[in-house]
Amino acid sequence: METLRPAARVICLDAADRVLLLRWRDPFDGSWLWEPPGGGIEPGETPLAAARRELAEETGLDPAAVLDRWVPVDRDVRWRGRRYTGTERFYLARFAGERPSLLRTGLLPDEQVSLDTHAWLAHTDLTALPDPVEPPQLLTVLDALVPDGPWGARDRPA
Repeated sequence: METLRPAARVICLDAADRVLLLRWRDPFDGSWLWEPPGGGIEPGETPLAAARRELAEETGLDPAAVLDRWVPVDRDVRWRGRRYTGTERFYLARFAGERPSLLRTGLLPDEQVSLDTHAWLAHTDLTALPDPVEPPQLLTVLDALVPDGPWGARDRPA
């Protein structure tokens, strides 16, 4: 079953340009997935408002840090036995400190159980994670949002 699910995600960077990823366990099949914070856009909500709300709920980080700067990303992912496809906006948030601590504030009980852990990862670690990373083109998304970052295309072999 294919579902178009409007959603927004947030690429969070700390002062050392580490990326925040959350590790979720799918309650349907037990699989693991690393993903930036974010989620569904509620009726009447703008994508930016959804990104800020989801960031606060999933991490407790300051939603005001989410900039009105985004790139579209085509998604195709399975979650809870359903396939979600569509284009999502990926926003950028920068934090002054290194590895800001997280405090989950708005997750439902089943979401609390599904969210296993989180990590602030250097771009060089993103391809070495034991579980899939969504979106698979995360380095390309980073490059589009922060072209002068350490993961830039200029540093990659042709």
